[in-house]
Amino acid sequence: MKAVAFDRYGSAEELQYRELEKPIAKSNELLVRVRASSVNPVDWKIRQGHLQLLTGFNFPRIVGSDISGVVVEVGREATKFQPGDEVYTFLNPMNGGACAEYAVVPESMAAIKPKNITHEEAAAVPIAGLTALQALRDLGEIQAGKKVLINGASGGVGTFAVQVAKAMNAEVTGVCSAKNRDFVKGLGADFVLDYAEIDFTQQPEKYDIILDAVGTKTFAECEKVMQAEGIYISTLPSFENLAPMLMSWFISGKKAKLIVANANTSDLGALRELIESEQVEPIVDRTYSLQEVAAAHAYSETGRAIGKIAIAIDG
Repeated sequence: MKAVAFDRYGSAEELQYRELEKPIAKSNELLVRVRASSVNPVDWKIRQGHLQLLTGFNFPRIVGSDISGVVVEVGREATKFQPGDEVYTFLNPMNGGACAEYAVVPESMAAIKPKNITHEEAAAVPIAGLTALQALRDLGEIQAGKKVLINGASGGVGTFAVQVAKAMNAEVTGVCSAKNRDFVKGLGADFVLDYAEIDFTQQPEKYDIILDAVGTKTFAECEKVMQAEGIYISTLPSFENLAPMLMSWFISGKKAKLIVANANTSDLGALRELIESEQVEPIVDRTYSLQEVAAAHAYSETGRAIGKIAIAIDG
């Protein structure tokens, strides 16, 4: 099968479009003909070697995590899907494997793809969409009327977070650049702050939930603009947030939490319902071919993408 992989950590130039062995589904897995993937920052951070203590030195490594595709084979213990089903999910980023013509997926991690969007749009959903949903619903305990601030509202996680929060009838403030103000407003944000002009941590407004989707503000910086029982959620682990996150287990009041998305059929189904009811729309900035994954990584590294970067895999 055709795939994009690398044999050593380094720049996007290490990525090679090449022929690799097609994977084989185990008894509880699905073999999926991948139609699309997408780029997440973790993909190129792994490629650069920032996480090599976790990813090791087993090469070649196929890049990518998000997938949308069609089931072609099911393991003998897999009973929820059948060949021909269109599914979407994400693979463990530490292992990768999405930027390829075929991938194997544990049945418990897959869900039927939303019917009203393309494979490219569906591949933009899993990691970013689940991060937003699970952060706000599970960690933030979001409720109607709660005041939610999304830092990085025009990015991959941020675009989903704004829409998910509005679908749950929260009051949403988005933080982004001036050029994306109207775009974020169009996603449903009640208020939009230009981070170059306004530091939200220095304003009088207080929030029930602060989701830092870009990891540029610490809990210590945000604490002063959080309600008494406010919750700060970061998508990136950091030394500065470690102590308050540990303390959150033992004390009441303001809390700091880290979101690590979990792929499961139920939550992907919840996102599918939001998408099919048109409460949430995946935002795709650009689409690249499988042969152009290196260029897609390079664009993602600029930090200028609005929403997600999709990878179309022909077949």
